[in-house]
Amino acid sequence: MTKKQGRKATLAEVAAMAEVDVSTVSRVLRGQSEQRIRAETRDRILEVAKKLNYRANYTARALRMSRTFTLGIVVPQLDNPVFSAAIRGAENVAAQHGYSLLISHRDPGEAGPTIAKLSQMNRVDGLLVASLDADEVLRSDLAEANVPYVLLNRQLPGTALSVVLDSREAARRATEHLMSLGHRRIGHLGGRPGGFNAQERLAGYRAALDAANIPFDPLLVAMGDYTFDAGRVSVRELAKTDATAIMAATLVSAAGAMAELRLAGWQLPQEMSVIALHDALFAEMLFPALSTVMMPTEEMGRVAAELLISKLSGADPEPVRALPPGRLIIRDSTVAPRIGARISK
Repeated sequence: MTKKQGRKATLAEVAAMAEVDVSTVSRVLRGQSEQRIRAETRDRILEVAKKLNYRANYTARALRMSRTFTLGIVVPQLDNPVFSAAIRGAENVAAQHGYSLLISHRDPGEAGPTIAKLSQMNRVDGLLVASLDADEVLRSDLAEANVPYVLLNRQLPGTALSVVLDSREAARRATEHLMSLGHRRIGHLGGRPGGFNAQERLAGYRAALDAANIPFDPLLVAMGDYTFDAGRVSVRELAKTDATAIMAATLVSAAGAMAELRLAGWQLPQEMSVIALHDALFAEMLFPALSTVMMPTEEMGRVAAELLISKLSGADPEPVRALPPGRLIIRDSTVAPRIGARISK
């Protein structure tokens, strides 16, 4: 069977060439992996669809089902590799299931009905929401949503679905790495006071200190947010202490801290070791290259999108998925403390 030039292939033509029912082709091309279809049959259908250059009529499908087959994702930072990786993971899953992904950016604390606009004016079927706002602000925004949603890397009492990274365990591993090098006065560059992830990372930092019988010193903790500028500001307080190493909550704030320390004349890592949670290419581009604990941020986006699509399909998925941290990556920014290193500037 050949397709006439300029005419779109139909499901029936794909089914005939693949020697299966039209309903089977429809399920495979919609990405319904839960259906019991043999792998060789699925592969044959996908190969035929590709050969015939089959393209689904999403407009007709949306009208027929009263759905847009569009998901929205709200992120607080576009320049943060944590969120760009999550977007990439969500977009891949959305495409596999025949959905488009609409990306919206709103800075923390920025006024405006972003969530309501996406769910009502743009008529998305569901939302993936990452937010650095306080609980009461986020809860108020979510109350305006009239579609199902999944929170990214955040738990909020009273909300249904979320996918979180085990930041507590990651912070513990990062702090333990610094202690294994001989550091005992370890500063923590944290996030927004009271924030879910900020509390988890602080708890992991304290757990590592407790296990090593190192007293917790609140003067060694500087809480701010996850931006480059906040990292620069927050590290000024840690530079006044006798800290010999810093465990930063995320890559971007770590980069800000390193830039500020170098500007003030610190030799890195000889006078201050730095490690951060999350990993991305630019961690290798910093000077010195930054040691990190990898976090599965792209997987977080994939899992969250799968949960949301499952919910939209009528399933009742488990409310919280927690993803463990990845491996420790040791680069040039962490070394043993130097004897006689200056303790403040």
